[in-house]
Amino acid sequence: MRHNKNFNHLGRKTAHRKAMLSNMACSLIEHKRISTTVAKAKALRQFVEPLVTRSKEDTTHSRRVVFSALGNKYAVSELFRSVGPKVASRDGGYTRIIRTGNRLGDNAEMCMIELVDFNDIYGTEAKKKRSRRSRRGGAKAATAAPAAEAAATEAVAEEVPAVEEAPAAEAAAEEAPAAEDSSDDQEEEKKD
Repeated sequence: MRHNKNFNHLGRKTAHRKAMLSNMACSLIEHKRISTTVAKAKALRQFVEPLVTRSKEDTTHSRRVVFSALGNKYAVSELFRSVGPKVASRDGGYTRIIRTGNRLGDNAEMCMIELVDFNDIYGTEAKKKRSRRSRRGGAKAATAAPAAEAAATEAVAEEVPAVEEAPAAEAAAEEAPAAEDSSDDQEEEKKD
C-alpha cells in the first residue's frame, strides 16, 4: 500500500526523477531562470530551496551535502559564490513560479521558475507610498491634481526669469523712493 506517500512522482522512477531534478536545479542555479511545466517547477522548488538554505553557511560539510544532491561542481561553486550571499537575509521563498500559459503540443501548463533575488524586473522597483484619498472633493480633487501639477511646473519655469529680473526690480525700487524724496523736497521749497 502507498499510504501517505504523497509527492509527485512525475511519471518517472526514482533514479530518473532524482537525476532530472538535479539537472534542473543546476540549470536554475547557473541561469537564474528556467522554463518548465508547473508540476516539475513545484517539485524543483521542494528540491532546490533546502540547497539554497545550505548555501548561506559556506562550510565544507554544506558544500559536500549540496554536491551530493547536484553532482555538478560548477553549480555548487556558483551557488556558494553568488546565490548564497545574496539570499543571506532571506528566511525562505528563494524561488518564484510565474505561469506562462499552456504548451501548444500537449496543452501542458507551462511556467517560469526563477530565483527571486536575481530578477531585474520585480526587485528593483521602489515601492510607492500609497496615499489615501479623502471623500471630500472626490472627482474634483482628482481632476484638479493634474492641473495643479501643471501649474506648479509652469511656476517653476516662470521663476527662472523672475530671478533675473529681481535685481532690476530692486534697483527700480531704490530709485523710486529717492525720486519721491526729491519731489517732496521740491514741494517743500515751493511752499517756503
